[in-house]
Amino acid sequence: MSSLLPADSSALVAIRDGNLKLRELLAAQPENRLVRDGDDPEIAAIRYDSRLVRPHDLFVAVNGFHTNGHRYVRQAVERGAVAVVVQEGELLADPGQWSDESHRLPVVAVPDSRRALGRLAAAFYGYPSRKLRVVGVTGTDGKTTTTFLINTLLEHAGYRTGLLGTVQFKVDQRSWANESRQTTPEAPEVQAMLAEMVNAGVDYAIVESTSHALALDRVTDCDYDVAVLTNVTSDHLDFHGTRDQYLQAKARLFQSLSTATDKGVPKVGILNADDPAAAFFRQVSPPNVITYGLTAEADIFARELRLAGSGTTGEICTPLGAVDFHLRMPGLFNVYNALAAAAVGISQGVGLDQIGAALQSAAGVPGRMESIDCGQPFAVIVDYAHTADSLQKVLEVVRPLATGRVLVVFGCAGERDKSKRPKMGRVAGELADFLFLTNEDPRLEDAQTIIEEIATGARAAGRREGIDYLKIEDRREAIRIAFERARAGDLVLLAGKGHESSIIVGTEKMPWDDRQAAREALLELGYK
Repeated sequence: MSSLLPADSSALVAIRDGNLKLRELLAAQPENRLVRDGDDPEIAAIRYDSRLVRPHDLFVAVNGFHTNGHRYVRQAVERGAVAVVVQEGELLADPGQWSDESHRLPVVAVPDSRRALGRLAAAFYGYPSRKLRVVGVTGTDGKTTTTFLINTLLEHAGYRTGLLGTVQFKVDQRSWANESRQTTPEAPEVQAMLAEMVNAGVDYAIVESTSHALALDRVTDCDYDVAVLTNVTSDHLDFHGTRDQYLQAKARLFQSLSTATDKGVPKVGILNADDPAAAFFRQVSPPNVITYGLTAEADIFARELRLAGSGTTGEICTPLGAVDFHLRMPGLFNVYNALAAAAVGISQGVGLDQIGAALQSAAGVPGRMESIDCGQPFAVIVDYAHTADSLQKVLEVVRPLATGRVLVVFGCAGERDKSKRPKMGRVAGELADFLFLTNEDPRLEDAQTIIEEIATGARAAGRREGIDYLKIEDRREAIRIAFERARAGDLVLLAGKGHESSIIVGTEKMPWDDRQAAREALLELGYK
């Protein structure tokens, strides 16, 4: 049903023996106007990409960022679409888009076709989120690690889990890499995976719920039971426009709890008490709120922390008592992630002993503080840090791990928030000893322009080109030169790509993996 599902996907089982009729499906989207009547066809799938349309599909035309789906109605019909959903005002924008065949098809106009896509997808798959408990995690940083920790914790408690996020998709015991470059996929893929979880007998779905996904209705009609906030920094303002709009987008997760289906468990908002945005989210959360943090003012807090390069030990204090914990993930930010997961566990009745055991067993997340060892005399760490805040946190963690210098290789993505570029340059300039400024998904922007914008921040931190930093557009070359310059005891941080398996240059998504590139460069330098 979806290219994001594995080849042996059983998601189609979620559909009844007979496919839904169009009018039955449209009952899920009451704000519709049947512009052109026709037959009441059976719908085999819901598509928003005309290239994927097959016979008996319903095509929903959506206004995208780079193109308008209404331009491809003719293509969808030629490929076999049996009905079309369009947005009001777009119907006759280009009469040439309608073929003779499309004039005989049912055409439905809606106020917002993107929102309609979410509603129709949920109805098509039988509202799967109403049949399992759903935990949503939002925030600027820490979402992926927090979802992995929640998954481990709930599994330890004996529950069957599903996971939908940046790095990985998981349905009970099956998992596969998310190679879409979207943390939260579009609504039909989200609903298809939730339906597969229902079929597999999953108890809890853990969903990374980004501000983009919330604002773009990718998780519309997802009935959440628990909403988790990690933190809020200034990111994605290229999309949201202002910090207030960024907050409002994330708030939709917490606001949705009030209208979500009752599944016999309380709706709970879980907030980072140490984040300045916590007060705002408390106002939009349900009455049941659990806070976590590093001070006793939080409902769940950590104390007696002992941080080391191999991880952190300490004690988690809760209203139910205290439990010792050992986390095999270094850094104070991972303590926050662990506290958020513990709060979810407590909200779902998981015992303290199970929480402590689960945190101790939790393995690292691919591409997050991942060490690369080919026998070289310096350390190499790959991390996904791609904001000023996350880069600062990672550099603060790795600094004590190096007996020599800290070298960092990073860039900033094109067609994304430009304001963070000098901020990241400044953070790196203040906390690292040498910087290699390079490519990171330049897309259709000029790579050298992006790198120069990062360099302005490095210079503001007192760094000088050729002495404290280099601008090397080719990422593979930047990594190789960083390794050539590294000495025994140094640490080289490759930041920004983490687990990702591609790099986008222009409109082409080319295979790329920082971890593989690091190993290849080390082998070329004679390390094994």
